[in-house]
Amino acid sequence: MTQLPDSVARNQLSPNIHIRSPLVRSVYQRWVDDERHREDDHQYWYKVDTGRFSSALCEKFIQCNQDAETGQFLDACYEKSDWLFTQIGHSLAKAFLSWFMTSTSINGLLGRGSMFIFSRSQLEQLLGIEMTWKADRLLDLGAGDGMVTKQMSDYFTDVYVTEVARPMIWQLKEKGYKVVGLTDWSKVKTGRTYDLISCLNVLDRCDEPMAMLHDILESLTPRTGRALVAVVLPFKPYVEVGSPDHKPTQLLHVNGRTFEEQTISLINDVFRPAGFTVDRFTRLPYLCEGDLHHSFYSLSDVVFVLKAQPTENG
Repeated sequence: MTQLPDSVARNQLSPNIHIRSPLVRSVYQRWVDDERHREDDHQYWYKVDTGRFSSALCEKFIQCNQDAETGQFLDACYEKSDWLFTQIGHSLAKAFLSWFMTSTSINGLLGRGSMFIFSRSQLEQLLGIEMTWKADRLLDLGAGDGMVTKQMSDYFTDVYVTEVARPMIWQLKEKGYKVVGLTDWSKVKTGRTYDLISCLNVLDRCDEPMAMLHDILESLTPRTGRALVAVVLPFKPYVEVGSPDHKPTQLLHVNGRTFEEQTISLINDVFRPAGFTVDRFTRLPYLCEGDLHHSFYSLSDVVFVLKAQPTENG
């Protein structure tokens, strides 16, 4: 951890002492938060009131917990936030670049802000697979810097990705993934189908989410293809690029106030009308590497494994 000045150390014992420096105060508060999080197993990140679900839906719920791989990501976040001069440099660069670049592009350019959604063991549990399982094609929509893609890539022979931010595209190509255009991945355009299509925290950030779900459904390998869809709750759509008011053209009608109510609404009001049925689902934290003020940031994700609804012909 960063060594704190003696005055800060004394302030921990004497809360009445005021820390005048904003920088020192920020570092100190982050240090306090980190110490609390290190001792926390964060059960509230994964907690769901299954009593709000039907018995049929309860059978599809997978209870997850903070595992070793999640802990390793958090440890890396603590370490990176302690790189004081790097974090100051990132803050200054972001303040300047934000005048003409999106936050996603800035993170890609600076090599910061990597995401974590699930560990490999959590992914295997969700998909019902073993570590030796292998399929042909994965498509990861909105892959970012490819760190979450990496959790899935070893299970597939060919890995295709899409991304809008050019600095992120450079990173994805360096990692050896096959980058395809934002509108060039569907079966209609390529004739190609995918064994798994991941759409992780994209539906609330794209302009036409229902059209995307339609293309996902049509592009799954018949009978065996699945979609892995993560949505941040509470649901708050925000289109970063291409919309002057940052509102989507197609608005998903997600109802309810609680995590459980919005999860049920997503299933009944979004996925079912789009032609999907839920195979499994869980609640996971959507973690992001932090900055000078916080070692990491966390949002609440509901993560679904979806399949095409069965037809009369099977």
